[in-house]
Amino acid sequence: MISIFELFSIGIGPSSSHTVGPMRAARDFLVNLDDLHAIARVETTLYGSLAFTGHGHGTDKAIFLGLMGERPEAVDPSAVADIIHHIIHSQSLKLLGKHEIHYAPSTDLIFNQDEILSYHSNGMRFIAFDKAGEKIKEAVYFSIGGGFIVNEAEINEQKKEVAAEQKELIFPYAFNSAAELIKHAEKNKCSIADIMMANEKCHRSEKEIKDGILKIASVMRNCIIRGCESTEAYLPGKLKVNRRAPEIYKKLIAQGKPNPKHPDVLNWINIFALAVNEENAAGGRVVTAPTNGAAGIIPAVMRYYELFCGGVSDDKIVEYLLTAASIGILYKKNASISGAEMGCQGEVGVACSMAAGALTAVLGGSIYQVENAAEIGMEHNLGLTCDPVGGLVQIPCIERNAMGAIKAVNATQLALVGDGQHKVSLDMVIDTMREIGQNMNSIYKETSKGGLAVAVNITEC
Repeated sequence: MISIFELFSIGIGPSSSHTVGPMRAARDFLVNLDDLHAIARVETTLYGSLAFTGHGHGTDKAIFLGLMGERPEAVDPSAVADIIHHIIHSQSLKLLGKHEIHYAPSTDLIFNQDEILSYHSNGMRFIAFDKAGEKIKEAVYFSIGGGFIVNEAEINEQKKEVAAEQKELIFPYAFNSAAELIKHAEKNKCSIADIMMANEKCHRSEKEIKDGILKIASVMRNCIIRGCESTEAYLPGKLKVNRRAPEIYKKLIAQGKPNPKHPDVLNWINIFALAVNEENAAGGRVVTAPTNGAAGIIPAVMRYYELFCGGVSDDKIVEYLLTAASIGILYKKNASISGAEMGCQGEVGVACSMAAGALTAVLGGSIYQVENAAEIGMEHNLGLTCDPVGGLVQIPCIERNAMGAIKAVNATQLALVGDGQHKVSLDMVIDTMREIGQNMNSIYKETSKGGLAVAVNITEC
């Protein structure tokens, strides 16, 4: 089973698969070396989507930071620019902060756009050499979406079905489908969040779980605040995209603080989502929810619930995020949350589905209405392509989060006026999403080789 703390991880922008994952992989490669001081050079090769859009997604910077031992959840976003500047100009890098080597980004980091590794489009190969130029160690990693990484050894281990089944038995309510999840809830006469909590308690106390979830919620809220109050006019990169959340925020707050009687509730939801994804695009502190590219939807809908729906408590926020996580786990296990595999339906579509189910739960919906809302949330995002203009997580990614948040709220409304009975199940729509993703042309899967990425003419600076 996947933990809520794996699905919702605190990191930095602009991408969970292209920034957070590669940073973790680079660090992991070095941590597992026997003799760090024997290394004279480290070469990294990026493949597939990482090679095509890595510059715009900050993959190069992530690799540098990971080799230095930085963690996405701990690195100071405001210090990143100075760290990268020092590496480039000094042509040196201190591995894990302990052992300094000569490092030339232009030759030690290779963007291989001619080859895609078989397991996943987001492939990375790390090779460590000694002073004589002899290979010390080589390892291949894949960033599989949401900041999750696997290496080849782990992939081979996962293929051992018996070991996987034995590992799963430690959880009281293991589930691989929405049908199994609902069956657990029916049998135990409890909520979906209760099922998730019981599984999480296998490894942590209930207090630790609740404290951890509330910390995640706090990071989400703070990200919205920073995005709304930012004084920066433009987002980084060649597109020169305006930050819109601060201006919209000023107009809305002039009409009154957010409350159920505010005349423009819809735009509050919009700016909550825009604020998060503008912060993400600027490399700020965000929560993968379940990815960075879709990080604005779940916080925006959570904030909508807190400010416009009433009856909010810490326990309700815990229920919201536990329910969202249970739905995200279903997509992670049965399809993918990677834009490089599924297109944006695997990011914005999944986040919309998660938020819709979670909001339905905290508004008093039945387990059947929760499942219905999650299904509606994905059904109307099927086929959504990942075609970032200029390889940056800005156009159309930021607006898509606002649209995804609005869709999630509407999916909840549709589910709550029904009785939870519907023709297309959540399991069916997840299977359909996977099929569409597998059949989708690779140019629409985070390569910036098709769709809006080529329709929009960009003048290189």
